[in-house]
Amino acid sequence: MSEVNQSQIKKVVLAYSGGLDTSVIVRWLQETYGCEVVTFTADIGQGEEVEPARAKAEAMGIKEIYIDDLREEFVRDFVFPMFRANTIYEGEYLLGTSIARPLIAKRLVEIANETGADAISHGATGKGNDQVRFELGAYALKPGVKVIAPWREWDLTSRETLMAYCKEHNIPVDFASQKKKSPYSMDANLLHISYEGDILEQPWAEAEEDMWRWSVSPEQAPDQALYIELSYQQGDIIAIDGEPMTPAEVLTKLNEIGGANGIGRTDIVENRYVGMKARGCYETPGGTIMLKAHRAIESITLDREVAHLKDELMPRYASLIYNGYWWSPERQMLQTMIDESQQYVNGVVRLKLYKGNVIVVGRKSDDSLFDERIATFDDDAGAYNQQDAEGFIKLNALRLRIAAGKNRQP
Repeated sequence: MSEVNQSQIKKVVLAYSGGLDTSVIVRWLQETYGCEVVTFTADIGQGEEVEPARAKAEAMGIKEIYIDDLREEFVRDFVFPMFRANTIYEGEYLLGTSIARPLIAKRLVEIANETGADAISHGATGKGNDQVRFELGAYALKPGVKVIAPWREWDLTSRETLMAYCKEHNIPVDFASQKKKSPYSMDANLLHISYEGDILEQPWAEAEEDMWRWSVSPEQAPDQALYIELSYQQGDIIAIDGEPMTPAEVLTKLNEIGGANGIGRTDIVENRYVGMKARGCYETPGGTIMLKAHRAIESITLDREVAHLKDELMPRYASLIYNGYWWSPERQMLQTMIDESQQYVNGVVRLKLYKGNVIVVGRKSDDSLFDERIATFDDDAGAYNQQDAEGFIKLNALRLRIAAGKNRQP
């Protein structure tokens, strides 16, 4: 049982999807804690209608129902800042689930403050990362908040036991639909869709082709390459092929383009913060394009040492997001540095998309540090004195020469 005192809980804000798990949680909270439940449903681009959650919540006697369109805030204030750092976890994961959790935690706390709720609740299990992300975020934003995590308290352990609970407690659930539901545990937002469970729990087994929802396989992608141009301003994409777009519009369009060209599928085994390894498959078409393009525009606009320092710090930054520390002072400190580095990351990147590949074919910027006069293999008209390299090399070799003189051979 949770350390939360049941008698102190009069009202709880629940992160509510309207699905099986959170429908059970509504009734469980009402009966276990005898409290009023406020539901909060976030539209962060999961690709499903969120408005039906209102009718489901009303049918369960919920009086205060929040359904918020957070798509623009999600991309503008969370996804874009993350991509300014070229963030990737363990070399492959673009953190699609991880980056959505701090926004949901923030809104849970805001609604708790607005409604005078005593606690917040979520449907994350006791085995995963999301419980950590939700709760670290909530505690950072509201230190005294009480958190109720039903999966750590109840004895319901499977979809079958959840459905039995629904029948016993007259919870309105489409049982026929539940039986036809995908065998995978999925999470979707504007950045990605993830798949876990079922056959994916066997690391040797290949994911079934009909599992994927956002992208065609590279084999089925068009035989003709697609060229696109992305315009950048201070590290963020502001237009595609010259057409200005909002952050959410940019990611929506790139998902559509990338998915149609077989881009963005990954199959990885990652190290969860709680200690176990877990296998997941991810579709991140737009994010895969964004990562490649952002590195391309930085390649001509960033100073060498700034670029290298960003690359050194990125794994730490990625781990902070993956482990739920978005609201930590160290992440905010790193973000300030990262954002400062993007002042001159402006220009256009040209990409060729072909059968799962994102190929950079051009980049240009008024703030480019690429000097054609110096870089040329032709006559540079004295822009670079090649004789200067001799002293540069000898000075850098000095310690090596001294060590060799002492017979300290490598």
